Amino acid sequence: MSATLQRKLGLWASISIVIGTVIGSSIFMKPSTMASQLGSPYLLILVWVIAGIVSIFGGMINAEIGSAIPETGGQYIYFKKMYGDFFAYLYGWAGFVVINTAAIAGIAFVFAQYTGYFIEIPHLNASVEQSFVINLPFIGKLFPLQYLGIKILAILLIVILTVINSINVKAAGSLHVLLTMIKITALVVVILMILFSGRGSFGNFINNSSGFDGSFMAILTGFIAATTGALAAYDGWNNLGFVAGEIKNPTRNIPRGLIIGISCCMILYVLTTLAYLYALPIDDMRKSTRVATDALTLSIGSFGGGLVAALVIISTAGGANGNILPCARINLAMSHEKRFFPFAGKITRNHTPANALWLQAGWASFLVLIGSFDMLMDMFVFVTWVFYGFAAYGIFIFRKKMPVEKSTYRVKAYPIIPVIFLLFAALYVSITLYTDITNFVNGKTKVINSVLGLVLTASGIPLYFYFRRKSSVSN
Repeated sequence: MSATLQRKLGLWASISIVIGTVIGSSIFMKPSTMASQLGSPYLLILVWVIAGIVSIFGGMINAEIGSAIPETGGQYIYFKKMYGDFFAYLYGWAGFVVINTAAIAGIAFVFAQYTGYFIEIPHLNASVEQSFVINLPFIGKLFPLQYLGIKILAILLIVILTVINSINVKAAGSLHVLLTMIKITALVVVILMILFSGRGSFGNFINNSSGFDGSFMAILTGFIAATTGALAAYDGWNNLGFVAGEIKNPTRNIPRGLIIGISCCMILYVLTTLAYLYALPIDDMRKSTRVATDALTLSIGSFGGGLVAALVIISTAGGANGNILPCARINLAMSHEKRFFPFAGKITRNHTPANALWLQAGWASFLVLIGSFDMLMDMFVFVTWVFYGFAAYGIFIFRKKMPVEKSTYRVKAYPIIPVIFLLFAALYVSITLYTDITNFVNGKTKVINSVLGLVLTASGIPLYFYFRRKSSVSN
């Protein structure tokens, strides 16, 4: 009898996958950018709340579909039911070549960067880093030798976590629960240390920036820009569906894991931002390049810098594992459908998709070498939200195909919630594509990240027809 995946992940593992995947490096980097876009502390908090609610809406959509189709593969399986084989394959390929692997690579990159706070990481001199360039016509330039020491350390993290996930899924799940609990505890400690330090002002919660523009258009433009950044920080909640076939009592634990997990992330994001604001007036916050370090240093002294670095290391290690654990399951599901390389569908005697995990690790490592954190994260978030929009629209198709009694969870306030989520996705994709192209044309960026993500996604189309022809011949 061939080995199969087993249902070993319970509710706590489900919640930790959501929290551990969502909370990575963004909460330590995004708030200062969002503050500069808004210039208002209460608008900043409102953005986190609205983005959190929208993410919960997305989680509710996924929960309905995931509880009705509790199969390993997540949105790949969902899209197959909604749109058919070709679109499902396109999402699965995008997951492999952009969405999941770029997320893993980007998070591992930040892990390596912050590890450099404690140990010296070697690097090449600037002239050597710039000597090897990959030119992509109409897209931009890539520099593989840039930050080489950091990239090697990031790849090492990917390899170590892949080894653990290849050996035992329960051990990988337990590791993720442990890292998530440490991450949450450390973040709560940081929040309390800042808020109870007595070295800030609660008046910072209501005092706008000195240059705050209160006109409707200025507020709307800033709010949209900041909201897209917050949505990026909430990304990753959909990963729970990728391991649906390994979750115990999935019709109960998938909805609860998604909604509880995203809600916890929203609470932590709001409290962390309030802590930053307590220590830093909005004008100081918008100028900060390391807002978490600056806030904690003002509160407890120079020790704060090392504490933040340690917290980011723990957070990113958990975030990387939260992506490695579930995301390889898409390749597994595709392989079983004869829409991907056959060896990726093998399951070991330890009941893990080891081949799919190592294929994922190999491509993620390649992306580490050719990219930077900003390039990787911008590329994966853009392509992710393209498919989030299709997922929201797909629930209308799903409802027609799947009778009500077959699902134990239903999206509340249907169809209002899916429509709101769909509008957010369309807005995010449109603004991002326009901004990326404009910045590239004006020389502000070297790569059009969104276009590169679309090109990589489209690169799998010839393979689809190859796998389909191969499958029809074998049958």
